[in-house]
Amino acid sequence: MTNELTALSDELAAAVERAGQAVAAVHARPRFSSSGVFWRPGVIVTAEHTIRHEEDIKVTLPDGSNAPATLAGSDAGTDIAVLRIEGSGAGAAPLARAAEPVPGNLALTIGRSEDSGVNATMGIVSAVSGPWRTWRGGRLDRYIRLDLTMYPGSSGGAAVNTAGEVIGIATSALSRIAGVAIPASTVDRVVEEILSRGRVARGYLGVGLQPVELPDHHKGLIVLSLAPEGPAAKAGVLIGDIFVSLGGQGVADTDDIQGVLEAHGVGQSVEAEVLRGGQARKLAIAVGERPRRD
Repeated sequence: MTNELTALSDELAAAVERAGQAVAAVHARPRFSSSGVFWRPGVIVTAEHTIRHEEDIKVTLPDGSNAPATLAGSDAGTDIAVLRIEGSGAGAAPLARAAEPVPGNLALTIGRSEDSGVNATMGIVSAVSGPWRTWRGGRLDRYIRLDLTMYPGSSGGAAVNTAGEVIGIATSALSRIAGVAIPASTVDRVVEEILSRGRVARGYLGVGLQPVELPDHHKGLIVLSLAPEGPAAKAGVLIGDIFVSLGGQGVADTDDIQGVLEAHGVGQSVEAEVLRGGQARKLAIAVGERPRRD
């Protein structure tokens, strides 16, 4: 048993060392640094909620040196921020990808601070489910809950398996009960959009909706408000119309609407079926971009 524990301990230490070579400390808030992960050469991903100032951001690299970083963009919905750095430290190799985790897998979060260097916590993946909408309005491709300690500098660090392969980005901001790993596939999607356009564009119809029960025991969404000159208003939607489908899919709550909008890019046309005065109508709505909050 002693030999087995020693072997496990050595394996975990090797995983931390390996993953730590792709983890930086990010200095973009008072008092505590956060962590960030080299996702591509010259590109570091960190937790958006830890970015308190967008100018004069500094990162501590795996070799202990400091380098300036610029904010390429961020997305509060998924709690992802993307930084760019240049120079000799920009070539740190991204981590290998882990297989999809399952509940009970051991997991580690790997962070870095300027003073103590690499730091790690260990626990398990306590829950995994399908696509999950965060309370901030973003969508994660999977919900991966981590049962481990999240220290102030852990957010933005790498969530890895015992081989040091990345599961995702660790954050404490998306759940009130436990840390969450933002899946690598979600990070890929958000990073690509931020690097290409500087932000994540989310679909928008410009309607206020409320679920209603229909006479045939199906459900729909009644329009209670319309944004002036919004996509739905321009398409001819009226207050009192009842959405029964969007993009060919039945809609019973606002999550159904968001799911369809996420599958259609901003500017694309989506067909809505509405009931007006008991009569079905079909309208083509050009998906707009949700206004950004200042």
